Amino acid sequence: MNPTLVLLAATLHVAITGNDSNPGTPAKPLRTIQRAADLAQPGDTITVHEGVYRERVNPPRGGTSDKKRIVYQAALGEKVEIKGSEVVKNWTKVQGDVWKVTLPNSFFGKLNPFNDLIQGHWFDPKGRKHHTGAVYLNGEWLTEAASLDEVMSPAGASPLWFGQVDDQHTTIHAQFPGADPNHEMVEVNVRRTVFYPEKQGINYITVRGFTLTQAATPWSPPTTEQIGLIGTHWSKGWVIENNTISHSVCAGLTLGPKNMGEFTGNLVGYTQMIEEALRNGGWSKDNIGHHVVCGNRISHCEQAGICGSLGGAFSLIESNEVSHIHVRRLFHGQEQGGIKLHGAVDTVIRGNCVHDTPRGLWLDWMGQGAIISGNLAYNNSTVDLYLEVNHGPALVANNVFLSPNSLSNLSRGTAFVHNLFAGRCATKDTSRITPYLKAHSTTVAGKHANKPGDDRFYNNIFAGRSPQKGGRFISLVGEYTDPALPVTMKGNLFIRGAVPHDKEVSPGLFQDMWPGLTPVLKADGLYIEWISQTDWQQSPRNLVTTELLGKAGVSGARFENADGSPIRINTDYFDKLRNESNPTPGPFENPGAGPITLKVW
Repeated sequence: MNPTLVLLAATLHVAITGNDSNPGTPAKPLRTIQRAADLAQPGDTITVHEGVYRERVNPPRGGTSDKKRIVYQAALGEKVEIKGSEVVKNWTKVQGDVWKVTLPNSFFGKLNPFNDLIQGHWFDPKGRKHHTGAVYLNGEWLTEAASLDEVMSPAGASPLWFGQVDDQHTTIHAQFPGADPNHEMVEVNVRRTVFYPEKQGINYITVRGFTLTQAATPWSPPTTEQIGLIGTHWSKGWVIENNTISHSVCAGLTLGPKNMGEFTGNLVGYTQMIEEALRNGGWSKDNIGHHVVCGNRISHCEQAGICGSLGGAFSLIESNEVSHIHVRRLFHGQEQGGIKLHGAVDTVIRGNCVHDTPRGLWLDWMGQGAIISGNLAYNNSTVDLYLEVNHGPALVANNVFLSPNSLSNLSRGTAFVHNLFAGRCATKDTSRITPYLKAHSTTVAGKHANKPGDDRFYNNIFAGRSPQKGGRFISLVGEYTDPALPVTMKGNLFIRGAVPHDKEVSPGLFQDMWPGLTPVLKADGLYIEWISQTDWQQSPRNLVTTELLGKAGVSGARFENADGSPIRINTDYFDKLRNESNPTPGPFENPGAGPITLKVW
């Protein structure tokens, strides 16, 4: 190999027919992505060709700027899978649908997932043990049993496996109903992650167009290093786009911190971690965040689809579909949701579809300057949007929330503008005292209690849940009790039996209007039935702007974009221009009168 040729290469090619002693040219590609990662320099592109690559990519370096990044991409039009699993053969039938295999512990390398317990802060095992190992039959994972006896019983709807590890061997018993595992694709977790740098500060990397799957990820609480199937590990400027990410035992995509020390899993512990991140961790606008997470499909992760503590600040999370998160319910914890971020300073979360999760969108602590806009959330079991102990300003605009519970609000300083709330909205008090920041920075300006208040509700639609005409539904429950933090509710519309909050000024009441708000999946997308009336426009409504919203009462910061420019909510969910003299309530600007069907994803 001529090393000079490799160093000068603008593109390194990788193929399953390649060899790691090759120079990485199209004619003589490398065999592993990791070898390409070891060779790549700032400005280089790694193009990976079709096939299954069973490896963990650990990039040793990143780019030096947004224009001189290291790009990892699947070759155009080719399916490239990177897996944290290995194929296992030589299964022996035990009885019925139960088979077993015995593997040397050396098969797993440094970490044996079948002997690696899931544990950590805010994790609830629900009275049994859980491991980061997993068994897959033709790409679908089996469920870990609590005991061997459960596996030996007749198989139910979800086939089971159980692992036993001694000093030298790992024995796995598994149910394969109606299948011979030696004639099917059976895989087991071997690697903790699929694409994740061991070192922090590996900046300006792009990961594009891959299928990333099957990793033995650990529990990722906000107080320690958050290791995902793919993750940025306390870095800056990553672009993660147009990938399929699935089957992570815990978190799918992480934007979280490095391990900064031992902290307790409570209010004091997380406060100490923030202080350490500011003191020695480099948490600042110059060093951390600024990621773009766009166009990914993320599913089948048992903790979170996207999560990040502090490291997701100043980022854009856009046009992702996040679904089927924590669906097995084997264990529980306080970090389980579709998109869960701590410290989402000036982070924009827009145009995502989040469904079949516990909490769909969840901002926790210091989501200051965050903008949540144009998202669709439905069929989420706990709530669509959970805002926890933030002090604002934060903007929630043009979203469609269709689950039975639309909003759980334990924050203040939030502007809710032109949303459709088709479920219960609740505001709650909490005794916690949490930080607020100087505008557009990570500098702590002070701490404040979390009494409800200082919220603004403009031009939203609240819809009742009952499908029966004449039912009544209190749309927004909870008391705003702090007179120092007044609340504004104006220009909102109430349909399907919804009843205004007592703070509402001149509400629009069309409670006998009953559009069908249950999403219907068709071949080309997701639809809802909508009904509009021209007389909705008779009540005058203001265009919502930075000037109208003013400043958050606690932080004193303006409602504005991350670059300091003013906000104007002059487009709708579909990016259609609004009537600035009297905008239509809800996320859809003047969609037409009468029953219509709207494609919302």
